[in-house]
Amino acid sequence: MVTEREKMIAGQPYEPADPELKTMRLRARQLMKTFNNEDDASKRSDLLKEWLGATGNHLHMEQPFYCDYGTNIYVGENFYANFNQTFLDVCEIHIGDNVMIGPNCQLLTPLHPLDPIERNSGVEYGAPIRLGNNVWLASGVTILPGVTLGDNVVVGAGSVVTKSFPDNVVLAGNPAKVIKTIS
Repeated sequence: MVTEREKMIAGQPYEPADPELKTMRLRARQLMKTFNNEDDASKRSDLLKEWLGATGNHLHMEQPFYCDYGTNIYVGENFYANFNQTFLDVCEIHIGDNVMIGPNCQLLTPLHPLDPIERNSGVEYGAPIRLGNNVWLASGVTILPGVTLGDNVVVGAGSVVTKSFPDNVVLAGNPAKVIKTIS
């Protein structure tokens, strides 16, 4: 039998009130509180290494950090995230090596049904996010569910990325579009 957690990670409709998921979200909130109150950067990095699905050895994240679970976030080597990150991880978020994320960014995997009756039932679903290697998200970037960004992508400040893009491009706008290629 497929669990609600397995359905959630697979991007299928799932019931967020499931007891296992509620327990996992409560644990994440306790870890967020610890992380967000820790001034020692090395202790914050150690906490992320224990909490997230996987990390590289070298990572740095400022406070505050918010997520649904944390366990569905996978961060590569040499990761840096500035202040005030929100990574909603009902589906997996994969972040490559040498990724820099500016302040006030959001990586959002959850989706809700468009039909109001279905939406009001509480059922949710999601789609994963993937950021390649050497990606830089400037301040205030929002990445929506299902987006994959290739290697060496730069996203301009305040952009909303609604679809996937290949390697070596600079994106900007709402919705984000290619404004330059990187040679």
